[in-house]
Amino acid sequence: MASATTIQEPLAVRGPRLNRPAAFASVAAILLTFAAAAAVPSPLYAVYQRLWGFSAATLTVIFAVYVAALIGALLVLGALSDHVGRRPVLVGAIALEAIAFVLFLVAGDVTTLVLARIVQGVATGAALSTLGAALIDLNPAHAPGRAGLISGIAPVSGLAIGALGCGILVEYAPSPTHLVFVVLLLGMALAAVAVAFIPETAARRPGTVASLKPRLGVPARLRPDLLALTPIMVASWALGGLYLSLGPSVAADTFGLHNRLVGALVITLLCGCGALTSFLLRGTPTARVLAIAGTGLTVGGLISIAAMLSENLLLAAAGTVASGIGFGAAALASFGTLARIAAPHERGELMAIALVISYAAFSVPAVIAGVLAGEIGLHLTTLLYGIGVAVLGILALAAQGLRPRPAVS
Repeated sequence: MASATTIQEPLAVRGPRLNRPAAFASVAAILLTFAAAAAVPSPLYAVYQRLWGFSAATLTVIFAVYVAALIGALLVLGALSDHVGRRPVLVGAIALEAIAFVLFLVAGDVTTLVLARIVQGVATGAALSTLGAALIDLNPAHAPGRAGLISGIAPVSGLAIGALGCGILVEYAPSPTHLVFVVLLLGMALAAVAVAFIPETAARRPGTVASLKPRLGVPARLRPDLLALTPIMVASWALGGLYLSLGPSVAADTFGLHNRLVGALVITLLCGCGALTSFLLRGTPTARVLAIAGTGLTVGGLISIAAMLSENLLLAAAGTVASGIGFGAAALASFGTLARIAAPHERGELMAIALVISYAAFSVPAVIAGVLAGEIGLHLTTLLYGIGVAVLGILALAAQGLRPRPAVS
């Protein structure tokens, strides 16, 4: 595998540049900011529903268009930074994200909200694969697993921080549908400043236009690893999709928790436990982490089913904690492995493909759940969803058990 320890400066640059540790930290902070911004609309959905009177099905459509745009961006732009460099793609992604926040600020109906989510999805898709590749490029030589660790922890941590921060502002601050986006605009301004000082880590190479053609190709040597990780990625992100799309609504409908901060805490508990789990398991062999992930998702799903049937709040919290452990372990095992096995020229595309798998699992079941909720009710829909996640967790464990000598280690 080609080394990821040398920063390339393919173009002559003027002005100061951050050193390697500072550049790595800056990229991690930008990734955290994008992930936090992705979670911000979730606590606001119930507010928008009350203001504009749309259904649960419409809510999940608003959620899904974001993911569809994100996946489209990953397919079209996922390998772009491998050809034009990391910094130009990041500048474009930050600009689009800022435009999305302006659209949120002026939104007065569902149409504008949908447009804002589409623009945000494109920006996030362009940013995620590029930031993941940049982290690997800048990975410290003395800590070869750090990029994978941050790639697993930062998105999950960002979701927790974004949901919690938005919940606080929505419940206790003025202008609940506006102030949070002003804060995020300031965050994007800081991200733009950081990118201006980050050294370029990817040399320009031909094939820019061809790289925009959507494809899901994976080098043959990497396919066994990706296939081994796919079941756990699908199980964990399907669970995340439920929490981020319908979690606050379930808290209100089943457990009578109408406080917006409490609704946001549902998401924060899942993602916070996930981030902590990723950190605590950072030195654990991948095979063991995968086993913990599958077990956590299965047990968490079963406990959550019991909580829904009994309407027991403490049991629901326990199920969320167990699910969060599985969610975090899955993120660490999957993104950590992919960060370790990819060569420099494969990083953008491989991260894009992994994210396509993750976000497809994140969105499609959630949309189905939103449609079903209008037909059979939110309570029964959530029960069925919990059963589905538990089954996926069992399948993920079985998939690992069928590999006597797994490629991931």
